[in-house]
Amino acid sequence: MGRFARNLIARASGGSLALSRLWPGRTDRLIIAPHDLRTADATRAAEIYAGRFVFAGKIVTCQGRSIFDLEPPSEDWEVALLGFGWLRHLRAADTALTRANARSLVDDWISNPSRKRPVARRADVLARRVISLLSQAPLVLGDTDGKFYRRYLRGLAREIRYLRYAMVDIADGVPRLQMLVALCYASLCLANQARHIRGATRKLADELQRQILPDGGHISRNPGALIELLIDLLPLRQTFAARNIAPPPALLNAIDRMMPMLRFFRHGDGSFAMFNGMSSTPSDLLATLLAYDDAHGAPMASMPHTGFERFDADTMTVIMDTGPPPPPNVSQDAHAGCLSFEFSSGPSRIVINCGMPSTGRDNWRSFARSTVAHSTLTYHDTSSCQFVELSAMKRLLQGAPVVSGPVNVESYREVVANGVLLTASHDGYVARFGLVHRRVLMVAPDGSRLDGEDTLSPAPGARIKKGESDYALRFHLHPAVKASRLSDGRGVMLVLPNRDAWTFEALDDKVDLEDSVFLAGNDGPRRTAQIVIRQDSRHAPSIRWSFARSSASAAAVTARRSAPPEPELPL
Repeated sequence: MGRFARNLIARASGGSLALSRLWPGRTDRLIIAPHDLRTADATRAAEIYAGRFVFAGKIVTCQGRSIFDLEPPSEDWEVALLGFGWLRHLRAADTALTRANARSLVDDWISNPSRKRPVARRADVLARRVISLLSQAPLVLGDTDGKFYRRYLRGLAREIRYLRYAMVDIADGVPRLQMLVALCYASLCLANQARHIRGATRKLADELQRQILPDGGHISRNPGALIELLIDLLPLRQTFAARNIAPPPALLNAIDRMMPMLRFFRHGDGSFAMFNGMSSTPSDLLATLLAYDDAHGAPMASMPHTGFERFDADTMTVIMDTGPPPPPNVSQDAHAGCLSFEFSSGPSRIVINCGMPSTGRDNWRSFARSTVAHSTLTYHDTSSCQFVELSAMKRLLQGAPVVSGPVNVESYREVVANGVLLTASHDGYVARFGLVHRRVLMVAPDGSRLDGEDTLSPAPGARIKKGESDYALRFHLHPAVKASRLSDGRGVMLVLPNRDAWTFEALDDKVDLEDSVFLAGNDGPRRTAQIVIRQDSRHAPSIRWSFARSSASAAAVTARRSAPPEPELPL
């Protein structure tokens, strides 16, 4: 509501006047171009030169017309086009032809500022475009004349003014940080901006201290936010150094805290655990970021401020959500996955959450955010969090934030004789059903076994209503896992791509295999399976279950480790 009010005030005071203010200081010179850490593909330069623009799984062919005048096939495609990140592919080709093509496309955009493209004025898109135009300036301005140079700087200054105006209506969280990063870049890269360097640096420092938690997680609790932010913060640190200006301590401290979190969320195959809007892991960006990690240490076991726990035992990795939903103002992508976990063995992910698709998110958003899309307990087919549902409110709030959910989430971790024990609980079902969900996990020291128990306990003074006592325990499986139900109906055999075998068992309950969907695939949603146990809380308030590596698989792992290295063949 505060953001809505600021937007009304800005519009009532005359948006045209705000936009007519000049960017103070003469912007007649570009001092430095920041480094772009995003991966570039020189082969895509030929496609762009041929008038084929491929973004977000969609292809648009110009056929002699301006690409900026064509109807976009999707919003994701338009965001990618108007962010100008594709300029890096032209720079990677580094030929006179690609430089001329880049100048032509940029000139086409800056020479027609009257184009009415609502997406182009979105703060996150503006921020990305400003950063792209600054970082790719050597490509666009190389071998050019003074007339185009001045026109480029005027167009860049106009984009920066738009970005400053967009501050009144920008969504909280990652978009706000990206906007402040872009304004820092602008003040550092353009001449005569000493006053703006101080102002932009102070605002960025304040926002970093607010959004980056003490353990290095982002306030949104989305692991992907770390990649999105670090890919811009690391070059910003370099840009301060190149200008011989001391970076703000808040920037250095934020980077130092965030880098270990990259290893915390990684499975054995390099993919991030899928919590709170995480989609497919951009492996190229992650590899680039990890190259900047000087610690190279083992991941930490607990992130209490962000609300996650990690277990590493031999080749087994378990990552569990043990925190409440993020604050409403940064919860537009938050999921109802409290106490869900992901589990992998070596390079194979076994138990996952469904995740979120990279493109076309609106088609899957409601399902992906629900509790049934997570590997945890769902009571009466109801999510542990409730989201804004009215369309008018979604438009007003620029999304569907969390309006209610777990408030008291407790977790206690201890080392016991049989391994590491984690006991966690949440009260997300107390208000509607009077029940507390408790989950206990036990990880064996040799990584051969994961035992668990899920229990529903009535809150003080609460009674379970008849007809509202059903619940389901779900374990979504990775598509690469082949699952087959055991003949006794009490377990499932799981065969991994490397031929290792695991057995899921719940000896006191009937176990079903049902269809599921893996939304975070690089090639779009994929069909997979889920293990489901259904029960009645009045008769069976607790379910015990286990994942155990088969003895043959355990022996094979031991043999692979104890085998001497193969001798090198002579040349």
